[in-house]
Amino acid sequence: MAEPLEITALTLNCWGLKYISALRAERIPEIGRRLAELATPSSSPASPASPASPASSSPLSIVALQECWVYEDFVTIRSLTQHVLPYAKFFHGGIWGAGLAVLSRWPITQSSMHTYPLCGRPTAFWRGDWYVGKGIASATIQVTDTTTVEVLVTHTHAPYESRLPYDSYLVHQLSETWEMGKRARAAAERGRLVLAMGDFNMTPDSLVYNALHLGAGAGPSTPILQDTWRELHPDSSLGPADLAAEKARNRPIPTAVFNLQENGSTSDNVYNTWRWPKDKQTQLHKAYAQHAQATATKEDAAALSQFLVDPDSADPRGKRLDYIFYAPPQTAGPAWKTKSARVAMVEPHPTAGCSVSDHFAYMVTLASQPHDTKPDSPSTSPIFDSASIYDRVIAESKKYMLREQKQQYWRGVHFFGAVAVAIGCYVAVWFSPRPFVAFLLTLLASLGLAAGVVDGLLSLLFFSSELRCLKEFDWEISNAKSLLTSQLSPPSSSSSHGLSAHAYDKPAGSFS
Repeated sequence: MAEPLEITALTLNCWGLKYISALRAERIPEIGRRLAELATPSSSPASPASPASPASSSPLSIVALQECWVYEDFVTIRSLTQHVLPYAKFFHGGIWGAGLAVLSRWPITQSSMHTYPLCGRPTAFWRGDWYVGKGIASATIQVTDTTTVEVLVTHTHAPYESRLPYDSYLVHQLSETWEMGKRARAAAERGRLVLAMGDFNMTPDSLVYNALHLGAGAGPSTPILQDTWRELHPDSSLGPADLAAEKARNRPIPTAVFNLQENGSTSDNVYNTWRWPKDKQTQLHKAYAQHAQATATKEDAAALSQFLVDPDSADPRGKRLDYIFYAPPQTAGPAWKTKSARVAMVEPHPTAGCSVSDHFAYMVTLASQPHDTKPDSPSTSPIFDSASIYDRVIAESKKYMLREQKQQYWRGVHFFGAVAVAIGCYVAVWFSPRPFVAFLLTLLASLGLAAGVVDGLLSLLFFSSELRCLKEFDWEISNAKSLLTSQLSPPSSSSSHGLSAHAYDKPAGSFS
């Protein structure tokens, strides 16, 4: 087989929650049809009216899907794309499923599913992150005899408390991106072209973003992971207009089309109908329903024009949450660079009028270079003080560990208190003067004991497990910082081999 010059990849959060995601039955087939169009060599994926940047001529070859929770939805997408993307893998994980899938033009030779050890809490059942078993889906794709691609797909924990004074989920996100970085580096060191794709729920240059690069080996040595969008748009935004880091840049509030074409905003863009106010969404769906009727009038068709978005309208909330990073093989092989990148699948559903998901897709074409040629684009990995980033991550880890230790303690106290109250109530039943009093005492004892048992199990099982995972994460970060410090510090007689022996067992400041 001839060495391919280009690989085009796409990532999309499908928003496929069963019973919850609106118009899922209409949107999922449309997603499949659009993926098939993008993967067809003779197709023209972006219409002339599309606000997104022009598409590359290279057909789509690898697709990473997130929030594809329902297996039947995967089957639907697969049936519509199988003629152009014949290889596919749906990843199973967690209680409600991992929601991850990969479609490929080339054979998938291996796959694995690694669940994140830190991913939410069972007590936050209304958020669901702990129950869906989020993690890293890995698919090894054999492109040619000499080119192997390792696709790593993830959907990290959502930043529910990012705007609060203390984000109790930040450590979960940090540990997840750190793990992704480690796995990307390991695959690249095995001589594979790595594509780390998905909904990372982070903004550029954030602590979570930097943890990804630290895990992949950013620091004094040459960074491994490359951010495809920043390789072409190094001056793109750092998040929504009200983000402190973005405010410090003193840039004007971006327009809707600027956010698509220059900032790569896949989430919260004003073009996305699912980010509109609820009343406007209702009007949109009603207008399209009337237009679809056989008795639709010209007035009904004209009414649809009110939902067109002005490309120059302000878009202060748009941000980039969906990424495709790549790491070239660290062994012999061709160099790679980003040829094109764009926000895709922006156009609304042809009959429902809504966006096909609450995220837009992100599409990238990577081009291989001759063996004696290096990419002319600069490294897009962040330039930062690695030691200070490690310190911030360690501080967050310790802060969160103290929080969880208190949670474990007080939930244990609740269990023993509930047992004591239940015993007291059952004893009091013997001396109850009236039947209804005995009934109330029994009810109070039963409900209280049930709640106490739940908290007792959480204290014994969940928090014990979580604290051990936190200790592992804390050790990895502390050890990595120690290694970095030993590399930057001049050798001394007392530590001629870098780390002292005890650092490998328990770095200074780590939890026992």
